[in-house]
Amino acid sequence: MNVVLGDKLRFAAEVGAPGPLRRVDLWAAGKWLTCDDNMAYVPQFRRDVLDTAAWLRSGEGSPLPFAGLSAEATHRRLMQRAGDDDEPEADYQLRSRFRILLWGPTTDNVTAHLFHEEDHLVITLEFWREEHLLSHPEDAGAVFVVKIPTEEFIGILEGIAAALDAS
Repeated sequence: MNVVLGDKLRFAAEVGAPGPLRRVDLWAAGKWLTCDDNMAYVPQFRRDVLDTAAWLRSGEGSPLPFAGLSAEATHRRLMQRAGDDDEPEADYQLRSRFRILLWGPTTDNVTAHLFHEEDHLVITLEFWREEHLLSHPEDAGAVFVVKIPTEEFIGILEGIAAALDAS
């Protein structure tokens, strides 16, 4: 039995039938995020999702770090020198402070950042794999932005973990 949580235009998940590897489809901003690998190793994926929910429940997360920049522009600025050999450690540390969806191979095709904005979260997403960008040229260079109530996002994460617990 499939479990569907959330709204695909903001953030949603569909968890497939039980097993040690389980289909997990994620969407944000109307984009299918797990298009490259939607088979999650349940123990690792569930733990990572729960860790994110607990992190958010504890009040973690920071507002946009650059005054006057939009979420999209902030994402681009954080990624400006990512992976460069001469990237300053301070730039890496700042970018790492906002990274989200670090849930293993199922989500490693997307670079995502999370920012707190009062009782909402703003999540930016960008596909980076060349194979994906070649087959989806409309995603090349695009940064997708989602604004979602914090409690709604946490509820979806906890729902994913509960569905995976049924394995």
